[in-house]
Amino acid sequence: MPTIPHYAVITGITKGIGRAIALRFAREGIGLIGCSRHKKDLDTFFNTLQESFPDVPVHLFVADLNKPAEVASFSKSVLSVTKAPAILVNNAGIFKPGSILDEEQGILEKTMQINLFSAYHLTRDLLPGMIKKGEGHIFNLCSVASLQAYPGGSTYAITKFAMLGFSRSLRAELMSSGIRVTALIPGATWSASWADADLPEDRLMNAEDLASLVWTAYTLRSAAVVEEILIRPQLGDL
Repeated sequence: MPTIPHYAVITGITKGIGRAIALRFAREGIGLIGCSRHKKDLDTFFNTLQESFPDVPVHLFVADLNKPAEVASFSKSVLSVTKAPAILVNNAGIFKPGSILDEEQGILEKTMQINLFSAYHLTRDLLPGMIKKGEGHIFNLCSVASLQAYPGGSTYAITKFAMLGFSRSLRAELMSSGIRVTALIPGATWSASWADADLPEDRLMNAEDLASLVWTAYTLRSAAVVEEILIRPQLGDL
């Protein structure tokens, strides 16, 4: 009888931290289910995965998590592949600089939809199968902005404070279910959004280091859970 593959579901899979986590899981033989807004990015990443890990099953879907209907559609796509993913990484997010008083109307709602609501609804859709199986691991991408607000990023901080509250609430509710919940709380980590920043390399963390921490947390024995991972650049926050 063929072995049923373990799957990791990762939102925002083609860039930055999501991409690094996906590559680490693929290296370990974990199947991938992911989404991004851009088909071209998905096609390019799919080819990369097929070349490097030809035996790893990969299912990638176009989904704009700013649209609730597409969050629901992605959930259905995931459940068409597996009823109980081994891992869920709520990674998708956006950052728009600005202050509460002068940012454009609706930016809070849009940022909250992507940074929190999409994770909330996707998790609710996938949890029943995970609970029935009695195992699984949920990783929620928070930020040091979940702990400390700062000028110029207030709306982002509001959503990331909420994301950490979501993660802690999940942990409390799922404690007896066999499902582990980990909040990732990174400082500045290199991604395409930092490409134009005039900063020395050692002022930003490498996403591969976060991926290594995720893998380590996932591979702990079931009696232990890393509830929160706080990691900052050695030289401090930007």
